[in-house]
Amino acid sequence: MTEVPTITTTTPGLHPGLTRRQISMMGLGGAIGAGLFVGSGEAISIAGPAVLVSYLVAGTIVILVMSMLAEMVAAHPSSGAFSSFAQRAMGRSAGSAVGWLYWIQLVVVIAAEATGAAGIVAGWTPGFPAWAWVLVFVAALTAVNLFGVRNYGRFEFWFAAIKVFAIIAFLVVGACAILGVIPNVPAVGFGNLFAHGGFVPQGIAGVAAAVLIVVFAFGGTEVVAIAAAESDDPANNIRRIVREVMVRILIFYLGSILVIVAVLPWDSPEVKVGPFSAVLATLHLPGVDLVMSGIVVLALLSAMNANIYGASRMAYSLGERGLAPLAAIRTSEKDVPYVAVLASVAFGFVSVIINWAIPQDVLGVLLNIVGSTVIVIWTATAISQIVLRARADRSGEPMPMRMWGFPWLSWACLVLLAGVIAMAMIDPAARMQLLLTIGLTSALLVGARLTRGSSRPGVLRVPRK
Repeated sequence: MTEVPTITTTTPGLHPGLTRRQISMMGLGGAIGAGLFVGSGEAISIAGPAVLVSYLVAGTIVILVMSMLAEMVAAHPSSGAFSSFAQRAMGRSAGSAVGWLYWIQLVVVIAAEATGAAGIVAGWTPGFPAWAWVLVFVAALTAVNLFGVRNYGRFEFWFAAIKVFAIIAFLVVGACAILGVIPNVPAVGFGNLFAHGGFVPQGIAGVAAAVLIVVFAFGGTEVVAIAAAESDDPANNIRRIVREVMVRILIFYLGSILVIVAVLPWDSPEVKVGPFSAVLATLHLPGVDLVMSGIVVLALLSAMNANIYGASRMAYSLGERGLAPLAAIRTSEKDVPYVAVLASVAFGFVSVIINWAIPQDVLGVLLNIVGSTVIVIWTATAISQIVLRARADRSGEPMPMRMWGFPWLSWACLVLLAGVIAMAMIDPAARMQLLLTIGLTSALLVGARLTRGSSRPGVLRVPRK
């Protein structure tokens, strides 16, 4: 029998403080990170110029998932987003498992991003070790998230804007190189797209393998569904936000990859190591490596900042629905869920000790466990939308926004996700990640079942102090 959940569809303890522009930038900040600046080189080395097809396939999945999320957010805005929707569609256990899975993933990723940024900056400051930089970054961004959602929104807006500006500049410089308008640099044209083995040098298998890498690079866009609950008009904002974020991400991702594979041979060793730096180096621009390192650091810190926000709001929502300790819904005078923020960054502070004692060893293991979380969350989102939309259509429930092409496009998204899962099971490294994530999800489901009787339905408010 399906569990009948009691769900709050608003966030009474959190007050609107984010603008549509800020949420849009948060989506970009969450998705445009090391996965683009560094990880894209790995995808190119696997698929060659045909990696553009891999990005199109992954981009299609993301557009469909975000469209489904937008429909559900418009109808039932909640800081729990996809976790709340999973609970509405599939019951308390599913909502709890999806929420905790997302929170655990972000907690680990926050520590990993701090570690990655610290490793780069430590190279600039030999007298200041990496573990000390981890402490600085975690403490600073914790403070930003405790200042209030309005200040956080401003901070993240400019954080993400720097990355966006860097990518736009890269696209302009790359286009000039392709067209030959840079002095003393001959036009490269598009010959590299079809040389060195052709457009699909590694065959369809290479394109499919690259999809696995690209899908995970798009992770982070779902934070807009969480943030929309803290805007003044979630139903109307989410529609425009999703459209803006998706168009910009596809332009930035596809445009950047097109520039890379056009300017340089896809099999160049430099492309795999640092594709953006490799392109800029061909133009003989001074200080390229330092500039790109700085941009990667900003990308990591921006994504880390967005992830602290997303993790804390998910923890707040879990507490709000009786799926986490009551303390998770305590808010400060600035309406910040400060306990949830501190709980979400706690492992980041623990990672300071890890970086001092055994750098990256533990984090590498943990990242493997949560490596395929995005696939589980997107699949749960697709299933939730299919169930909730069909339920709303049967009952005649008015919906502020309806996803186009239902149910065909929703089912098509599930088929594409199933294809990604099948490809992951074929690849040894991806298979291990997927199985570990499935094991964690199963454990969370069992835990939710075992604690079902002790949960509190609905929302409980507690004093702020």
